[in-house]
Amino acid sequence: MEIANKEVVIAELPLFSSLDQRARQVISQHSQLFEVEKGKVIYNEGDPPDAFYCIIIGRVVIEGRGPSGQVRVLEYLHHGKYFGIISILTGEPHSVTARALNDCLLLKISKDDFLAILKDVPQLAIDLSRTLSRRLKDKDVHHKTIFESTIITIISCYPNLGKTLYTLNLALGLQKETAKSVIVLEVLPSDKKPSLPERLHFSCPCILLSASFGSLESFIVKGTKGFDYISLGYDAQREISLKNFLAILTLLVNDYHYLLVDLPSVVDEFVLGAAGQSDEVHILASKDRQVLASTIELEQKLKERKGIQTARMKFILNEGVGSSSFEGGGEGVHFFATLPKIDGSICETEVLDFPDSPYAKAIRRISRTVGERLVGLALGVGAAYGFCHIGVLEVFEQENIPIDIISGSSIGALIASLWVTGRSAQEILRLTQELTQKKKMWGLVDLTFPSLGFIKGRRLYNFLKRYLGDKTFYDIRIPLKIVASDIHRKEARILEKGKLVDAIMASCSMPGVFRPFQLKDEMLFDGGVVSPLPTEVLFKLGVNKIIAVNVTPSGEDVLRTNQRLKGLVDNAKEKRDKIGFLRDFFSRRARNNILDIIFRSIELMQSEIVQQESSFADVVLHPDTQGLHWLEFHKASEFALRGKEEARRNIERIRKVIQQ
Repeated sequence: MEIANKEVVIAELPLFSSLDQRARQVISQHSQLFEVEKGKVIYNEGDPPDAFYCIIIGRVVIEGRGPSGQVRVLEYLHHGKYFGIISILTGEPHSVTARALNDCLLLKISKDDFLAILKDVPQLAIDLSRTLSRRLKDKDVHHKTIFESTIITIISCYPNLGKTLYTLNLALGLQKETAKSVIVLEVLPSDKKPSLPERLHFSCPCILLSASFGSLESFIVKGTKGFDYISLGYDAQREISLKNFLAILTLLVNDYHYLLVDLPSVVDEFVLGAAGQSDEVHILASKDRQVLASTIELEQKLKERKGIQTARMKFILNEGVGSSSFEGGGEGVHFFATLPKIDGSICETEVLDFPDSPYAKAIRRISRTVGERLVGLALGVGAAYGFCHIGVLEVFEQENIPIDIISGSSIGALIASLWVTGRSAQEILRLTQELTQKKKMWGLVDLTFPSLGFIKGRRLYNFLKRYLGDKTFYDIRIPLKIVASDIHRKEARILEKGKLVDAIMASCSMPGVFRPFQLKDEMLFDGGVVSPLPTEVLFKLGVNKIIAVNVTPSGEDVLRTNQRLKGLVDNAKEKRDKIGFLRDFFSRRARNNILDIIFRSIELMQSEIVQQESSFADVVLHPDTQGLHWLEFHKASEFALRGKEEARRNIERIRKVIQQ
């Protein structure tokens, strides 16, 4: 399993990404890349602590034993997640078993080296202390049922920005998308009345954080629309309020995967202190100038006074409140997500009652991102082989396989663009009927003097524009990343803005055949040259489950096809029909022209890259294209059938991956 140099890998891991270069060099010097085969145990429950592990590629399952000794899955870990650290710090044996779900590449740091790094890189120790202090405190509370919990604070500078409505629907969304345990903590000054019980028509007692309280269990309302709820009242003038709040968090993190803390719309010491204990801070804002200015001020306070890094803050723009357009002053805010206006009367549980509404869809995307449930689809290169993608998409539609983001190179970019603009797989297949006659296919070819390429591409551009018009990346239903190759920089160029037709042309401009596509000041050509199976772009975006469709024949595929064709020739000889058969054979198969030579040369270079890029995927589909040729665009239906068959063969495997 090959990977780029170690320092680059370390810089892209979330735990280390905010460290300076010197700190990352220290980590690089004291770590090693460690490969683990699928099914192998990394360490067993009860083993002595040996090392810190962080996942670069692959997935790891964490298992624990219940009170009666039964083995149960506590968590599935993926890229960027780390484990083994608690035992290093406590010196105690591992309390869980870690096992590779598939072939994994891990960053491994021995126990002694890791402890030395914490002394040499204090920023890392500070970043880890918040999460680890909770894990260490709850170790002895009761039997471990949750391996990793996430505390999300929801806050706004002003009231009436939809904060509590967002908290409620985020709780519903997380429970629905992850099927994990969620609790909402509604926190407010002790003289205020909580709003969620009234909104959802239930009653519950409120814990006063400034006083002593009994069993926490008696204050928790269970199963409210699928999540639990607790109300906490604080006194900003008394330090005991924050201490008791932290004590409650320590108890709850052992029983809930997600703790959503709805803080009041005031910025006092308690609110800042509570926000400082969270893993993520969601800050709601509107387009109003004053709100935006206060939001930026809050960001600075959280950074300077509580040490919260920008990466932990997610700004949510609520378009349903405030003015309809930016009044200026929001240049310093990068919004993680936008909440559309809710049409008609407000429904408190929009996610449940109106799942197809724009607001519910926005919450779904946020929930899948926060819940680390993003599923990405990478569609590879392959000229006419790329029509296999259509069949794969049809099966995904029929089986309701969720796709949150899609990437494509060359023909994969074209198919992906048609799909994300709203066409079904069947509609895309019907569009290919224009290519069923070879005359029409070659009608798209506009030859030119081959200084930069044989084909200008203007006719192909006009053909694409008939179906995509002036649609841009803002007109698509799910995010799309199109990969092209940058001639001058000699690297992949990720296209995600502007017109779709321009991006497709850049990604499809096969070198030596098409002239490079000029996009502003850049000269771009076929994305397949540098990224024939565009999984890495999804991997770097933090996509948790990646499905890749590789339609490029491997060397073994080509060899099998040649042997099969040779067998047909030998059979024809025996039947003494040699002349007629060979005439037909060479007219259809032996296309030893310049296009075929260029394509086969590029295909040869791509084969090794495809193997490397496949390692980023959890599932790689490889349709059987034997008997078909890369130039047979008029056989779209046959290619689509091959893609459909491959997707059907692997559908249960795909389901298993996306459900973990």
